[in-house]
Order: sequence, then C-alpha cells, then structure tokens
Amino acid sequence: MTALNRQMRALVLDSYEEGTVFREALINLPSPSAGQVQVKIFASGVNPIDYKIRQGIAPYAMPELPAVLGTDLAGEIVAIGDGVTDFAVGDAVYGLTGGVRGLQGSLAEYANVDAELLALKPKNLSMREAAALPLVALTAWEGLVDKANVKAGQKVLIQGGAGGVGHVAVQIAKALGADVYATASTGKQELLKAVGATPIDYHTVNPADYVDAYTQGKGFDIVYDTVGGSVLDASLGIIAHYGHILSCAAFDSHDLVPSSLRSATLSAIFVLHPQLSGEGRKHHGDILRQITALVEAGQIKPLLDPLRFSLDTAMDAHNAVELGSMGKVVIDVIA
Repeated sequence: MTALNRQMRALVLDSYEEGTVFREALINLPSPSAGQVQVKIFASGVNPIDYKIRQGIAPYAMPELPAVLGTDLAGEIVAIGDGVTDFAVGDAVYGLTGGVRGLQGSLAEYANVDAELLALKPKNLSMREAAALPLVALTAWEGLVDKANVKAGQKVLIQGGAGGVGHVAVQIAKALGADVYATASTGKQELLKAVGATPIDYHTVNPADYVDAYTQGKGFDIVYDTVGGSVLDASLGIIAHYGHILSCAAFDSHDLVPSSLRSATLSAIFVLHPQLSGEGRKHHGDILRQITALVEAGQIKPLLDPLRFSLDTAMDAHNAVELGSMGKVVIDVIA
C-alpha cells in the first residue's frame, strides 16, 4: 500500500553557523520507497547528538543542508512501501531512524523510514515515553549484550548511571541478572536506586574505595563508561582481570596500560553506524523488539524530563538537553 505525495509541517535547519535556529516550513514528502514505511510522527526524542549536529560539531553525522533533524521517533504507520511485510498500516512503532547524513529526521509531521530500523512500540508506553528510548536503549544493548555478553551474577558498573544511556543500561543489566552499581552526582543517588542500581556518589567516594567495598579489590567484570574523558581513564583501572570495558564516549586519547595489564577488552560503541552506513539496520530493529519485550515485562522504563516541548519550542528542548536535563527530553510533534 502506498500514499500520495503530501506536504507536511517540518522544522528545517539552513545553517550550522552559531545562533542559527530552526525554520518552520511546509515541505514535500513523497510516497515511501521499497523497504520503507511512512510514519506519522507523534513524538521526537532529543539526544545530545541532536544539538551537536545542529551546532555543526558532529562532522561524522551532519547532513547536507537544508535538513530536518531529529534522531528518535515514535508514531503510527500510515503507508507501506514495496517489500515490507513485518508491519501494517496502523501499527504504532518506534526507532532511531534519521536526522543524520541523508536521512530525514523526526522534527516533522511525517517521515519515510527504513522499516528495518523500527519495532512495534511497547503497549504499556505512551508515544512520548517510547520516543525517549531508541538511541539510549540501542547504545546500552550494543555494549552490554552484543559486546560484553553480560551474564547473571556478574558485577557491572555503569559510569554515569543517571544519564540517558546510563539509566537504561542499569535496567538492562539488572533484567539480565547482573549485580549492578552506578555512579552519579550527590543529587541523583535516589534515581539510581529507583532504576535498580547500588548508587555510588563520585563526589564523595574514590574509585579505589568503591572497588574495595563492592568487589573485594578484584574490580568489576564489566564497566560501561557513558561519560568519557577522565571517567574512561578511571574505568581502565577498576576493571577485573579479563573483564570488559565499554564506552560510548571514547573520543579522546587514553593510556591503555591500566587495562592492558589486566588483560581487559575495550569496546567502543557508535550507535549511529547502521544509519550512516546502511550496515546492521535489521539488527537495530531486532534489538528494539527485545527492548519492547523487557518494557512490557516491567523491567525497563524510561525516565522523562517533566518539561513539555512542541515543534514551536524545539530550540528550548535542545537547550534543555545541552544544559543537562533531569530525564530524557521529548518533543511532542502531535499533541
């Protein structure tokens, strides 16, 4: 089934120059191509990569301008391209689908997206909640499950456990039976407890002390760094022998001697690779189906920022993420 070409409301970025804001426009949307579905977008999740692309500081992902940004979405399928058999018109779906290179993003009323990037939305989540999950859940899963093969009983430390990736990583590790610890600032310790981690206040406890307290000095079996910089440096020295260090923020130079002496494995996670390269897109859809099962089983729940945003206030949403939000920021595309 196909749809006629339509016009839709969208936010367009025309320049990467400092101070540039989105321009509202009516733009054309063609019928979905083979392998695509057309999604009516209800909500757009905002991640740090979104404001970095807008500011022109993510050269590995920036699209040619003018462009519609927005990486995560949740919505309803309204048309099906040739060859798509896993979805039907009317399905509620979510995914990490666009906003990079040549892929239209989710700051628009509709988008044609690769069906392999999508999964059915968890029935027990609203569209807003579902739009908060794809990028962070995929990033957490690719590290903990695809790379480290987390197992029941392992001691897992999530660095930055109250952040977007961090709070989902805690819940995934917990759901798979790990003994989960997480670092965060003083004011976020209760949040860590709420998602199932033993909280560690990095302002008051140094790594040597919490390694002694929680691992008897042996180190953690898995450390997932979501912060980078000095936090990744510290992570290299608190891993157990033959343990696995994961990072979705490894963008600096690091001395690997501490982890090398522990025969540790170090894996970098770059969740945008399937979108940018076309490789592994089906795997993203497969992961999201497993995330849906965990959400519907009550084992994962996204934490949303209480502030509400619309397309009219999308710049405010970007600013809130850049300043450090208390939970995932979501833009309501259709109220």
